[in-house]
Amino acid sequence: MTMSFPTSSPAAPFAVLATAFTASDPETLHLLEKYLICVDQNGIISAVIPPADPRYAEQKSAYQQNNALIELGDDQYLMPGMIDVHVHAPQWPQMGKALDLPLYAWLQDNTFPLEARFSDTDFARRVYAPMVDALLANGTTTAMYFASAHNAASLALAEICATKGQRALVGRIAMDNPEQCPPFYRDSSAHQAVDDTAQFIRDVQTLVTPQSNLVLPVITPRFIPSCTDDLLTGLGELAGQTGCHVQTHCSESDWAHEYVKNRFGIHDAQALHKFGLLTRQTIMAHCNFLSDDDMDTLRATGAGIAHCPLSNFYFANSVFPLRHGLQQPLHIGLATDIAGGHSPSMFDSCRHLLTAACALNDGVNPQLSAKERGRPGAKADFIHAFWLATGGGGEALNLPIGQLAPGFAFDALLIDCQSPDSNVIIWPEFDDHRDVLQKIIYNATRCNVSRVWVQGRVVTER
Repeated sequence: MTMSFPTSSPAAPFAVLATAFTASDPETLHLLEKYLICVDQNGIISAVIPPADPRYAEQKSAYQQNNALIELGDDQYLMPGMIDVHVHAPQWPQMGKALDLPLYAWLQDNTFPLEARFSDTDFARRVYAPMVDALLANGTTTAMYFASAHNAASLALAEICATKGQRALVGRIAMDNPEQCPPFYRDSSAHQAVDDTAQFIRDVQTLVTPQSNLVLPVITPRFIPSCTDDLLTGLGELAGQTGCHVQTHCSESDWAHEYVKNRFGIHDAQALHKFGLLTRQTIMAHCNFLSDDDMDTLRATGAGIAHCPLSNFYFANSVFPLRHGLQQPLHIGLATDIAGGHSPSMFDSCRHLLTAACALNDGVNPQLSAKERGRPGAKADFIHAFWLATGGGGEALNLPIGQLAPGFAFDALLIDCQSPDSNVIIWPEFDDHRDVLQKIIYNATRCNVSRVWVQGRVVTER
């Protein structure tokens, strides 16, 4: 069967007839075979209708008559758009470099000098426009971005995301600690950083572009070592006043974790909570060294975690205990952590998640006995990875995205398993639909992402 597309306006209601995959929690995968997924004029899923439903034939016919039915072929599948909950946008030119360095040296010698370049807004636009194109082409429909410590460049990122139609949460980084931040790249004072953050929030909220409703501002203390107490206090107060999202790093590496313990006598999560920065709108990257008390605090506040499996290997010297976090349960999404992670593909992040969980479960030191080597019960499967990359990310962000279900935004990917150069090899006599999704998670690349919708609007197509 060949694929057909409607010619009606993107603002008009339409439906997709497809075999689709979606998850409603970390353990529950839904296989929707030849379902009719109906999308209203606002880009919201209005109904998900199975073939056995009495409405199915009538609704299908109505959409066909209005030239508003998209019918996928037998080797094409629909899934929710990928949600990357931790991206350092100004590090895009650095992706794939200097990953042999420890975190502190990587920041001081490579990252801070690069991010300082974003005082030049024209340079920022040169970086950000192709970055957003690339992420959309890889299937990232939503990204939570750390920008730089520059209002104009950070606003340019928000504008580019809105213009290109990517759902985005964008934060202007705040960092003022002279003991940890270089003189060429830091806020002049805590007061100025809070004022600039407040102005950035106002600027994003008043963006005027066709898709400006897709972009939200984020309060962004880089991480505790880069911020003074006055700055953390001011940003916590701003979070309480505005209700905006908050993003930062938490207990990422031995160095960062020990720094906070030495400075405050408590862990990062407790310190951030003390400053009013843990809310239902908060996402904290890494969280590798959380104690059970820290997890209790996250559960009580509703704060979420950005799981960054690849960059944890490079910079954290540890593996986040994902299954333990899900069992609490905590809100956890998946992330590339560009450029601490070298791949812009959330499919790669899924694979890195599975590798990390296996490494933690089985252990990696052959000089230890098998009983001593690992952490039993830590292994994850492809459904956990799929959930974190889609519905889990939406849940962590507290947004109705990441699921193919009524009331959720139609952010979706058309995955073509027969695209040229595809690594997804399907054998109909061996593979059921559950097998197909496993193969997509393990083998899909950018070439398989044939079409991308955000809020019902096509934003990229091969």
